[in-house]
Amino acid sequence: MAWHASLEIDYAWQGQRTVAHFLHKGPLRVLQSLYPEGDAICHNVLVHPPGGLVGGDTLDIRIKGGDGSHGLITTPGATRFYRSHGEPALQRTHITLSDQARLEWLPLETICYNHCIAENHLTLDLAPQAEFIGWDISALGLPNAHQPFDAGSLLQHIEVPGVWLERGLIKADDQRLMDSPLGLAGQRCVASLFFVSGSKLDRTRRERALDLARALIDTHALRPMAGATSPNEQVIVVRVLAPVVEPAAELLRGIWTAWRHHFWNISASSPRIWSM
Repeated sequence: MAWHASLEIDYAWQGQRTVAHFLHKGPLRVLQSLYPEGDAICHNVLVHPPGGLVGGDTLDIRIKGGDGSHGLITTPGATRFYRSHGEPALQRTHITLSDQARLEWLPLETICYNHCIAENHLTLDLAPQAEFIGWDISALGLPNAHQPFDAGSLLQHIEVPGVWLERGLIKADDQRLMDSPLGLAGQRCVASLFFVSGSKLDRTRRERALDLARALIDTHALRPMAGATSPNEQVIVVRVLAPVVEPAAELLRGIWTAWRHHFWNISASSPRIWSM
């Protein structure tokens, strides 16, 4: 039986506080709002009780950030795409931010199990003065558990309409992609961190963000497999390949910390769920 679930989160700036309102259908919901950094930033944990998706399942997530609001969303554990018998499993996330809104989209990793047919879509619509930091960390199989990813696929789609589009299909049986030095080079974790602005970033601000990311990359063990770039004047991207999730996540968290301070003059406050 396929599971279809939807969740809407609306952030609003009310009385010097970011307040989140939720509406859900099916097995997808948000735990209570938390304020570890004070009232201005609302932390939420997105929970999917079934624990994963199989062929035919759909998760539809819609997030809105009202003027001046600041939300941070994470998950208590990995998102899992399990074996499919022919139908894709789909997660769609659509984020809309009004002017002066900020959102941090920081889910834990996505694990693609053998024989899954997974699609993960993220679409961002930002007003001119809105800003966004998010990441995607995808694990292909479970190497440490001797569970390879040798059949199945992952379609990854990240889009800022009219500004930036990344769409990639990873097929487990494409050995040139999976193992070639021009492809994934045998690495089984693919990760990206991205900062997106609703309008062109000041050149100094953008270049400083690139310098911060590159400095952290240069001192990390994943240096040969990581890089920072700016595909256009509204987007900055860090890309990482790693054998497993943990070193990639460590690097991205370090850059997230640096970018948070650089762009917003806010110290990093890791969600409590990450240490549990």
